Amino acid sequence: MMAEDRRLRAVVALAQAMAAAHTPREFWRAAALGACHALAGSFAALSVWERELGRLKVLVNAGERAAGEEEFPESETYPVNRFPEITEFLHERWAGGGEPDAWVATVEEPAPPAHSHRHQKAPPTDEVLWGRVAALRRRGRGCCVVAPIVLHGRAWGELYVARPPGAPVFDRDDADFATVLASVVASGIAQNERLEEVRRLAFTDPLTGLANRRAVDIRLDEALERHRTDSSVVSLVVCDLNGLKRVNDTHGHAVGDRLLERFGSVLSLCGAMLPGTLAARLGGDEFCLVSVGPAADEVVRVADELCVRAGELELGEGVACGVASTGDPIGQVRSARRLFRLADAAQYRAKAARSPKPVVAGRDGTVMRLADTPPRSPHERRAFRGVRPEDATEPWSEP
Repeated sequence: MMAEDRRLRAVVALAQAMAAAHTPREFWRAAALGACHALAGSFAALSVWERELGRLKVLVNAGERAAGEEEFPESETYPVNRFPEITEFLHERWAGGGEPDAWVATVEEPAPPAHSHRHQKAPPTDEVLWGRVAALRRRGRGCCVVAPIVLHGRAWGELYVARPPGAPVFDRDDADFATVLASVVASGIAQNERLEEVRRLAFTDPLTGLANRRAVDIRLDEALERHRTDSSVVSLVVCDLNGLKRVNDTHGHAVGDRLLERFGSVLSLCGAMLPGTLAARLGGDEFCLVSVGPAADEVVRVADELCVRAGELELGEGVACGVASTGDPIGQVRSARRLFRLADAAQYRAKAARSPKPVVAGRDGTVMRLADTPPRSPHERRAFRGVRPEDATEPWSEP
C-alpha cells in the first residue's frame, strides 16, 4: 500500500473514531490515539491553551505513557512561556500571511522546524525548542512533532506525537501530515462543540439559563436509581413565584421576564449551598431544586433561605415553596412522579396558606392526603404533576 493510501486511511479512521465518541474524554482519547497511529508514534497528547491562565493544559496522554503520566491528568499544565511558539511564533507566521505549521524536536539537537517553501519566517530559536527537548529526555522519548490546533482562526491548543529513542526521526513530510491531522482534529472539535451546544439548548431554559424540565426528569431518574442502590437522600424543592401575573399585567411581560430571571439567579445561588444540586425552571412561574446527598434538614434550611430572598425581590410577592425528601417519613418513593406529587402538594399547601416558609412533606399532616387525592372539581387549582383519579388512596378533607 502506498504511503498516500495509508495516510488517507489513517485520516478517515481518525475522523470516524472522533465521530463515534460519546463523551469529551472519549473524543480526546480518539483524537490522540488516531494521530499517534497515523504518524507511527508511540505516544500522543492533546492539550488546550487556557488563555486566561496563560498555560497549556494536557487533556489526555495516550499510548506508552512515562512514569507519573496519567491518561486524563487533572492538573498537568505548562506555562506557555516555556513553550512560547504557540503564542509568539504562530502569530508571527499568521501575520505574514502563512498557515499554522508543525515543528519537530529531537533529543540529539534542538532542531528548528522544517519549513515548506511557502513559509519564509524565521523559525523558533533553540531556546524555545529546548523546553521540548528537555521534556523528551526526561520522559525517555527520542523525538516529537508538535502541530497547532486552530479553531475559528485562533490557536486552540496543540497535538503532540512522540517516537521512542532509536525510531526514525520525524521529517518534513511527517510534520506536514501532522498539520493535516491537527486540522482534522480541529474539525472534530468544532463539530463536537456544535453538538454540545445543541445538547445544552435541549436541556436549558432559554430565559433564565437554568436547567429545564427535561433535565430535571433525567436527573431525578438517576438520583432515585442511586437512592435505591445506596439510600442516598434525594430531595425535591418546588417553587411557585407569586405575583408574576400581576407584574405582567401591570408592568408588561418584559418586566415579568426580568423578575423570572432575577428569581432564577436567587434559586441558583441557594442551590449552590447544596453541593451538586440542580436548579431548574419547570415552566411559567414554576421552578425547582433537585438535591442528591445532603440531609433533609439541610435542604429545608436552604429552602427557607430561598423564601427569605424571594420575599426581598423588587416587584415580586415572594414564593410558595414545597419540599419532598426521601430523608423524611414520606414512605417508599419508587418514581420521580411520586416525589413530584409530594413536592407539588407541599407547594400547594404553602400557597393556599400564604406561608412565608417552605412546607415539607412528611412534616405537615395534610400534605400526604393532598398528594394522594385528586382535585374535587375541574376548577380546583390543585393539578399535581402525574396525579390521576386512580392514584387516590383516601378521601381528602379540609384540615
